[in-house]
Formats: sequence, structure tokens, C-alpha cells
Amino acid sequence: MLDYRLYKGQGTEYIVLLHGIGGSSNIFYKQLKPFLKKYNIVAINMPGHGKSPDIDSYKGKFSFDSIVREILTTLDHLSIRKAHFVGVSLGTIIVHHLLQTQPGRVRSAVLGGAITKLNLFAKSLIKFAWLIRNFIPFMWLYRILAWILMPRGNHKSSRKFFIQEAYKMKRKNFLAWYPLAGDVKTTYSNVQENSRNVPKLYISGAEDHMFVRDLAEDLQGDESSELVILERCGHVCNIDKAEKFNELSLEFMDKHQVKKANIS
Repeated sequence: MLDYRLYKGQGTEYIVLLHGIGGSSNIFYKQLKPFLKKYNIVAINMPGHGKSPDIDSYKGKFSFDSIVREILTTLDHLSIRKAHFVGVSLGTIIVHHLLQTQPGRVRSAVLGGAITKLNLFAKSLIKFAWLIRNFIPFMWLYRILAWILMPRGNHKSSRKFFIQEAYKMKRKNFLAWYPLAGDVKTTYSNVQENSRNVPKLYISGAEDHMFVRDLAEDLQGDESSELVILERCGHVCNIDKAEKFNELSLEFMDKHQVKKANIS
């Protein structure tokens, strides 16, 4: 079972937090206090992160299907049938796959720094990193990726935190996520069709130069989604603009609590 932390708050509904690659559930340290005023929280560490199992311990091919299956197993263990999901970066890819395959488990979704596809530069960067992976320490790779994703001075806190958390990750686990990069686009391909009844809030930074343009294009015509773009904000918007992220997220989830929802 995945490593998780259960926080009991002042509400009856649950928020499930899903972090980015190389990070951990600690990335949501600025969300815990405000979210707990109204909700319970399950902060999950992805496979190969935190104290979750190493990726090579999984039988069969490591895939988005297996990741979603592990997340749902954890929620079943906690007797949580349906929850609000908040994902950041890689976490949004996992939420997308969940929305495609098990939309009935999602009451609402907040997706920060969402990724719907990789542009040519991102694909080239990942391919280059893979080619040189055996010649340099993986933390050098991670630092380079962090600087490319979060290059500006006002991204410093996000960049520093992500690098700091990545030091806790094993090299073999970090590299095991790389082959999934080619499947990123497929995780969003049927989201609009399969989860049209699930409300979705996308929050991205105007300076999230790798992903925000494609995201805005992909969301056109999706009546179940709304997109908020924050100025002077980069990829990790839950840290760069934590106060605004929390305000928007709580307002959105409050609208879609079970007693107010129009969906079961």
C-alpha cells in the first residue's frame, strides 16, 4: 500500500493530495492548515516517493493504471468512496487518468500546474536527459529540470523545495518514472468525454511556460472545467501563489460538497 498521511479536519468530506515527480506530499505544506478548517485530508506519496514501495517491487509493467489502482486501494482501505482531488504537476496527470478510468471516485478536481501534453521542447529535454542518465548523478538532472521549469527569481521557493525533496528519492525510482513520459498525452485524451459530470478547476501560472499554452487550448469547449491563470506565478502555483491557490480551491470545493452537488 502507498505511504500516506491522514489528517482529521473539521469537515466530513475528504481531499486527496497528489504531488509531483521527485517531490512528496510535503509539497502541500501551505495547503494543510486552511484545507483542514473544512475538510479531512489524505496526503499520498506516489510509488517510489516517501515511504511508498520502490517501483521495482511492483509486478508487471509500471503504468498509470497501476498507479491509479494503488491510490484507490489506499482509499478503499480508509473506506473513502469519493473525494475531492487536488493534484500538482505530475499529480494532475494521475488525476486525469483517474478521471478517464474511475470518474465516479472523484467529487471534484483541482489541478495546479496541469499537464495535458508535452511540447517538442519538453519531449526533447526528456529524451536528452534519458540519454545522459548513466553519465551524471540523477540529482544533476533534477536540478536542470527544476531550473528549466521554474527559472525566475519569484520561483525560487518552489524550485528550492522541489530540489530539497528530490534528495530523499532513490535514483532507480526517479528514472523508473521516465518511460511514462510518452503516455502523458493519452492520460488526457478522454477526460472531457468520460468525466463531463465531474467539476474541474485548473489553476496555472502565467509563467508556467512549458505547459500553460497547451493546457488553455486543450480546455477549450470543456464545459465541466474552468481555468484560472495567476500572474507572476510559475509551475508550482500552490507554493508561488499559495494564498490565492487556497482561496480558489476552497471556494470551488465548497460549491461541490455532497450536500450541494447535483451529482451523486
